[in-house]
Amino acid sequence: MSALDIQVGDILHMKKAHPCGSSEWDVLRIGMDFRMRCRGCGHEIMVPRLKTERNIKKIVRTGENV
Repeated sequence: MSALDIQVGDILHMKKAHPCGSSEWDVLRIGMDFRMRCRGCGHEIMVPRLKTERNIKKIVRTGENV
């Protein structure tokens, strides 16, 4: 299994949407868990790395166009 190149500040597009309707998350912290903030409502969560990596659809770097 290869590790994904995810950095603090990246925007993750997830397969499943948050209850607010947004499927985009800002990465705030990386480690065994990811701390992420929903771009729709601002809710912050801690999610285990494996669960997050399985549900990522697309990674957008901070310097790239969204």
